[in-house]
Amino acid sequence: MSLVDDWEDLNRVLISPSLLSADPARVIDGVRLAEEAGADLLHIDVMDGHFVPNLSFGPELVRKLREETQLNLEIHLMVDNPADIIPLFADAGADIIAFHREASPHCHRLLEEIRHLGARSGIAYNPGQSLEDLRLVCDVVDEVVIMGVNPGSSGARFIPGTFERVQRVAQIIEDRNVRICVDGGVDLDNAALLRDCGANLLVSGSCFFSAADAPAAIRTLRGS
Repeated sequence: MSLVDDWEDLNRVLISPSLLSADPARVIDGVRLAEEAGADLLHIDVMDGHFVPNLSFGPELVRKLREETQLNLEIHLMVDNPADIIPLFADAGADIIAFHREASPHCHRLLEEIRHLGARSGIAYNPGQSLEDLRLVCDVVDEVVIMGVNPGSSGARFIPGTFERVQRVAQIIEDRNVRICVDGGVDLDNAALLRDCGANLLVSGSCFFSAADAPAAIRTLRGS
């Protein structure tokens, strides 16, 4: 199925392995593992060393991945100035581009721009950050990313308050065609409760890439 078909079927939980947790010397092998295991997307974290301490992937990697895989590419911008680089990732072949709420005072405009550039739009919220202004951009957002950890590294401990935050997002977006994504700390033990709270897109990093049986991990995360 295409991203459009999958996206509109909000009852289908989408699984997005995070390449940040793959072996950095064998990224393409990580992509092939995700494909063969039945993943729906690839989650690509972009870090600038300012918004978060680490540095990671850039648009040239995304361009190369676009040539190598049919999986949809979900770009998560953890950067100070998303407006400066959103066009670069859209041009590289991103299917979804999400940026952090506090990274721009012009969220509505940036979300519109992402759509105009041909990608689906996403906005991310860190732990402890108010979700109430989400209602002001519901008309231009396709994905809400709730961070289950403080961003910036792979393998951090899951924050239990994430469950309540997912429920709150579900209340705010009501019946709109918006995906609720949880990124960080998602594993085989908490995935079912996250789905019950309303999450329908789960990013899996360490859990997926350390699994002895990757296809089984995808099935468990998805609940199928």
